[in-house]
Amino acid sequence: MKIRFTIPGDPVGKGRPRFSTAGKFAKAYTPAKTVNYENLVKLEYERQCHGLAFDQDVPLDMRITAYYSIPQSVSKRKRELMLDRKIRPMKKADWDNIGKIVCDSLNGIAYRDDVQIVDAQVRKFYGEVPKVVVTIQEAS
Repeated sequence: MKIRFTIPGDPVGKGRPRFSTAGKFAKAYTPAKTVNYENLVKLEYERQCHGLAFDQDVPLDMRITAYYSIPQSVSKRKRELMLDRKIRPMKKADWDNIGKIVCDSLNGIAYRDDVQIVDAQVRKFYGEVPKVVVTIQEAS
């Protein structure tokens, strides 16, 4: 089985937990941007993949391709180089945080736990339309 879906918009990385204090007690919370993006990942998965899920004993291979929007201020030549994948985005979000937010979002939905992912790849490119494309399949 192979599952593929697209998350619209610029890629977002997993944010670090934040802490607040109330008197003597510290409370950890997840940043709103992270929560919103995790919900978008879940929503798009459910909408596009119709609830398909891998069995809990299946090792998985996940491929994530993040397409960033091209800045409006770049020259036509530089834009062509970006679209030809000769210039790659070296900006936030970090590749590992993109992978983390997608994997964590799909826990209990596409697979039982992201411990099943035994092979993974995150790639960053520029594209006409910002998005993240996720492909999950059984590892070989």
